[in-house]
Amino acid sequence: MNLKNAEEGKEYIITAIETGDEELESFLFSLGCYAGEPITVVSHLKGSCVVSIKDGRYNIDHQLAEAILV
Repeated sequence: MNLKNAEEGKEYIITAIETGDEELESFLFSLGCYAGEPITVVSHLKGSCVVSIKDGRYNIDHQLAEAILV
């Protein structure tokens, strides 16, 4: 399952990130978004998702949310 289909308010563990873009994956890693880390979908907005990773909240678009598998 990916983050686009995840329930709001439920904590998940990231299993994989499949972007196909090494630079983007490095950026996500710097935010703390990598396999084995917990992530929570705070809310689904039109065209994006708000997620909580470690101590931060980030707004990511649906295309990226589909690439983050939980």
